[in-house]
Amino acid sequence: MGQENLTLETPVTETEATTPAAEPRLPRPAPRKKRWGDRKDGRRVRTAQPMAKMMAFIMKDRADAMNYFTDELDVTETDVFCKKMIADGYEGFSFLHIMLAAYVRVISQKPALNRFISGQRIYARNNIEVNMTIKKDLREDSPDTCISVIFEPDDTIIDVYEKFNAAVQKEKDKEDLDSGFDKTAGTLASLPRPILRAAIRLLFWLDYHGWLPKALTDLSPFHGSMIITDLGSLGLNPIYHHIYNFGSTSLFFGMGTQERIAVVEGGQTRMKRFLPIGITADERVCSGAHYAQFFGTMNYLLNHPEELEVPPESVRFDPKCEYHVPKVKKAEKLTEGESKTA
Repeated sequence: MGQENLTLETPVTETEATTPAAEPRLPRPAPRKKRWGDRKDGRRVRTAQPMAKMMAFIMKDRADAMNYFTDELDVTETDVFCKKMIADGYEGFSFLHIMLAAYVRVISQKPALNRFISGQRIYARNNIEVNMTIKKDLREDSPDTCISVIFEPDDTIIDVYEKFNAAVQKEKDKEDLDSGFDKTAGTLASLPRPILRAAIRLLFWLDYHGWLPKALTDLSPFHGSMIITDLGSLGLNPIYHHIYNFGSTSLFFGMGTQERIAVVEGGQTRMKRFLPIGITADERVCSGAHYAQFFGTMNYLLNHPEELEVPPESVRFDPKCEYHVPKVKKAEKLTEGESKTA
């Protein structure tokens, strides 16, 4: 399956070369013309192998195609990095931020992991969207709500930290912790059961054909790249959470509580920190080789989080499924004798 590269570097003008500037995003160009079969939230992958296309018909629902992965991640160095970031003024910085940043970085290089199946067709998503359920506080009767955070493929770990915290704080600042999805769900739940069942069947039918209004997909926690839950914050072990037949989410991460385990290295015993994690994935969106590379790169980045402090050198997309324009890099003053043009 082919993939295209988009280099993040942009030409440096004479003004930019002499005057340091902020990092606004470039204006987005006119969107690629929508083709027959594309959806509002994704473009149809027309380069998929025949077997991949057939699997969507053999396993019609995500519940039929769930694969389960488990691992214990060595987070000893990651814990040190978190303490460093907190000391640098990033209040509340945690392993969750590193996990999200590593996920975004891998998707920027492995776009096949950001696909989804709907209507028995394969689509490349138009963004990187992570959903998560949060509580206002840890009281048992504290209300739950869902947040959705959209990231760009060249986001650094600082970008991820700021976007995620802003989304959480925005919901927690609400007196009733009542998101748009909660209000919509409340309206539907108030309907008589026969009408509610008919309404849900209609939503499934619209989503199957890609006709669900964007206003609803923007609110829905079932539409997005990934759902993540931090059960470790509740002192629990990870779980293998199912992925929903409704919506477009193809990946579910469940993080557990960190453990201290004695390991032998170089003939000596030392204590290290490990994080158990359970992952549920839709096997139809890409090959096992893609998933192997995904988890291998994730594990590497979690052990080298400092690499997430700078943006990637390039971003990869499925052919004709580009959705992102890179940031303008900070201009650097040129030394005497250097050219002022790229």
